[in-house]
Amino acid sequence: MDAIGARRRGQRSTSMVLLNILLAFVFVSAERGLKSEFSRLDGKEGSQSNFLQKAANFLWQSDASGYQHVWPDMKFGWQIVLGTIIGFFGAAFGSVGGVGGGGIFVPMLSLIIGFDAKSATAISKCMIMGGAVSTVYYNLKLRHPTLDMPIIDYDLALLIQPMLMMGISIGVAFNVIFADWMVTVLLIILFIGTSTKAFFKGVETWKKETIMKKVEATKRLESDGINAGGAEYKPLPAGPSNNSEKEDKEPEVTILENVRWKEFGLLVFVWFAYLGLQIAKNYTSTCSTAYWVLNLMQIPVSVGVTLYEAISLYKGRRIIASKGEDGTNFKVHQLALYCACGVLAGIVGGLLGLGGGFIMGPLFLELGVPPQVSSATATFAMMFSSSMSVVEYYLLKRFPVPYAVYLVLVATLAAVVGQHIVRRLIILFGRASLIIFILAFTIFVSAISLGGVGISDMIGMIERHAYMGFENLCKYKV
Repeated sequence: MDAIGARRRGQRSTSMVLLNILLAFVFVSAERGLKSEFSRLDGKEGSQSNFLQKAANFLWQSDASGYQHVWPDMKFGWQIVLGTIIGFFGAAFGSVGGVGGGGIFVPMLSLIIGFDAKSATAISKCMIMGGAVSTVYYNLKLRHPTLDMPIIDYDLALLIQPMLMMGISIGVAFNVIFADWMVTVLLIILFIGTSTKAFFKGVETWKKETIMKKVEATKRLESDGINAGGAEYKPLPAGPSNNSEKEDKEPEVTILENVRWKEFGLLVFVWFAYLGLQIAKNYTSTCSTAYWVLNLMQIPVSVGVTLYEAISLYKGRRIIASKGEDGTNFKVHQLALYCACGVLAGIVGGLLGLGGGFIMGPLFLELGVPPQVSSATATFAMMFSSSMSVVEYYLLKRFPVPYAVYLVLVATLAAVVGQHIVRRLIILFGRASLIIFILAFTIFVSAISLGGVGISDMIGMIERHAYMGFENLCKYKV
């Protein structure tokens, strides 16, 4: 019966995948036809034509700041087919590794589909948001593999996320000040370093899993005799254990039961506070007194929420349960280090125009957080930062809405498919280290793709004898 049910669920998943891809392509073709029809409408055809024309202009409105955006038309061709395929796999791998996939999206949008750099970054954030939201929804129904807690560590997210948001604001300002070649060099060094570190972490975890599986097999042989393979073992490498075996089938838990509402509410408060401050900044002059006041107001919001969580952890009122015994009795310097790492992850994410998951994923693994929890928590934190960026980019008119909607659908579908497949593989092979290897692979591919594009642009600037020094922050709206 379990096999029949699994086959039926697989058939339903396959059907949903095919249906969503078909709907996405129908959306592209229909949108293209509507856009062409809008362009043929004449202003003398009456109020209905005027309304349709206004709707088309709203969906394809461009930035009024004077920057010349390059927005290719939505038409069925090899560019959108290849871009869809790359975006699908990028979102699938990125969601599993907890890094979002921005390092794959941006080169794809620029080199294949043909968007300019700023628009590519904005649409990349939309895709990251779509993948993150669907992944979080998927993870909200899951429990920790070995502990009685959600797979998302809300206390860890509450400690890191507010500082991550503050770091992103700092990183965006640095992105304006630093020359492109500086960002490219930093990106290559950082990504190759983190991918290498994650790869060796995966190898270490793989070895631990092998030892654990051998020990478990020996225990089964001693206790069950010939019935050694009767039970399925699902270890969580590098993670805490409560020394009790769980059943193969986890009990079904509803989303409402799996959410820590107090922690979630505080994160939502931080999100709305930052969004309000960012919107208010759009109505001020860059480097004016009001501009700096609004920027500085981000500090008490982030520090206040993080300090509340840090004090609770220090006094033992809260624990980071996913770290097991290490998740209690925190010292001041440990909490300060975690907060500093959150700020650093945000700065790097804002500086490189990517989600903070490229830093948070490896960081959580180094802190001793199990791979499944690391991926789920990093994606949960990215959902807030990426969604806020999307709202800001929309208000600044940095991307065409139809293209963004289509690519968000692709990323959303890919994230669910990636999560489902990898989770089944982990259960089948009993190796959560697969997540770490996917994380390392995604970061490495991002380093090659983004680094290659950056080096190409840098060579072009050298040939044109373009200015390659620091920029003036006050010349740009950030």
